Amino acid sequence: MEDTGPSFVARVVAVLVLAIAAWFLFKVVIGIVAGIAFFLAVIVAIVAVVWAARTLF
Repeated sequence: MEDTGPSFVARVVAVLVLAIAAWFLFKVVIGIVAGIAFFLAVIVAIVAVVWAARTLF
């Protein structure tokens, strides 16, 4: 009997590699989204300070 497909161990290793890569990419995407959200929050805070200063003075 000739086995032409990947072995069971190779399949398990491939699934583990895929899971680790997906987890890493998920963390990268979450980091990018968090960075953008932080940047936008800083911009909103600066605009709020400028608005408040112009309103008070």
